[in-house]
Amino acid sequence: MKPTHDTGLPRRSFLACAATVMAAPAVTNCSASAKEHDSDLERGQLRVAGFADAEMDFQLIRQIGTARYGGASLGECLALAQRITNADPASWVREFAAAAARQEADAVARAGRGHALSAHEQYLVASNSYRAAEYYASIADAEHRRHGLQSRACFMAAMQAGGVACEVVNLPWGQTPLPAYYVRAPQGTGSPGRTLMLISGYDGTLEETWIAYGRAALARGYNLFLFAGPGQMDTLRFYPSMSFVPEYEQVGKAALDHVLSRPGTDARRVALMGISYGGYFATRIAAHDARVTALIANSPIVDLHAYMVSFVGFDPAQMPPEQDIRLEDLDRLPPDAMPLQQREMLRNLMLRMGRPSFRATYERLLDYRVDDASLAGIRCPALALVGSGEGKEPLAQHEHFLHRVGGPVASHVFTLEEGAEGHCQTANLGYSAAVSMDWLDEVFAL
Repeated sequence: MKPTHDTGLPRRSFLACAATVMAAPAVTNCSASAKEHDSDLERGQLRVAGFADAEMDFQLIRQIGTARYGGASLGECLALAQRITNADPASWVREFAAAAARQEADAVARAGRGHALSAHEQYLVASNSYRAAEYYASIADAEHRRHGLQSRACFMAAMQAGGVACEVVNLPWGQTPLPAYYVRAPQGTGSPGRTLMLISGYDGTLEETWIAYGRAALARGYNLFLFAGPGQMDTLRFYPSMSFVPEYEQVGKAALDHVLSRPGTDARRVALMGISYGGYFATRIAAHDARVTALIANSPIVDLHAYMVSFVGFDPAQMPPEQDIRLEDLDRLPPDAMPLQQREMLRNLMLRMGRPSFRATYERLLDYRVDDASLAGIRCPALALVGSGEGKEPLAQHEHFLHRVGGPVASHVFTLEEGAEGHCQTANLGYSAAVSMDWLDEVFAL
């Protein structure tokens, strides 16, 4: 998901989300006998407590963080956490899938009674709960696809109920078109024709990206184009065997061709934002296509191999062949050799990189680089974002980006004081959106 990381891989360590709940203040106007009989009086049964497992705790923070833009509620997330077994992916999938089904049924009922706004809000929460279930489901399992497609269906139902002009788009990619959404800004908001293109990373989805940044950008008057490439979660829902490719500039070309073909697009104001692994995808796209007129990298990844090596503490590409772990070995490993959660993360990583072993996967990651000459070719204004708690390598690549990009570049390092030091600022999405969108407004106002 590593030192502090990209949402969901066998790596980085995160700050634990744990807090103590203060006892309710004493009731001063009750009799002694009432105190005796109500000695177990409490204000509620929920407690602010996460998981001992760092990755699962990060995923809980990730889900809670979306409450800012309507993707969850604090109460439901904490109630779910009480029913999930620490570091047990199956219990996480089971509980979030059940919550999503309940939320979806509630949305359907409210829509049937004519409550469009309530239905919109509940469908969006259900979509994000299905996404959470999708996260921990193995991509080799049919339930991964099932939860993902249901997340997508609930999202579209939410857009329809909310009157949001959201269009499903299929980008040309050989015989396997890539999923995307186009959302047109309401008339009378912002400067006409400004467009923000958004691409997430390893385990983010189009729907989650809408919640995290899309709503904030739309409120500022931006048209939105949310797109995904090979190997990403949205694409896996349709093509489970499609793996990542290093050459994301090819995906970017198809996306830019589509955006610039739409009537009313201002070609001088087409921004691209990459989130998590998307920091690599977006940087690579901007390095190869000058039609990107502003770039936001959250965070900038210029060497994905080095980034991933930092999370495991050694380079698996250099490990002796006899120590390699193959896909077929995973289910034979005893629990004390590799916990179930790490085993599933490693399986997913191998499959999504299209390689049969741990070593081969990291050998493939060597192809995922943006060299200095390409960085120098990025002439548009750029904003580099990173969390101070993400770890040494992400911070180093952030600095490298700042010193090698050819055009004007700005930076923001999010801090613990801001509650945003973690990967992709999942604990404070509103502040992250303020930093990135205000910068973009100022760039496009010039």
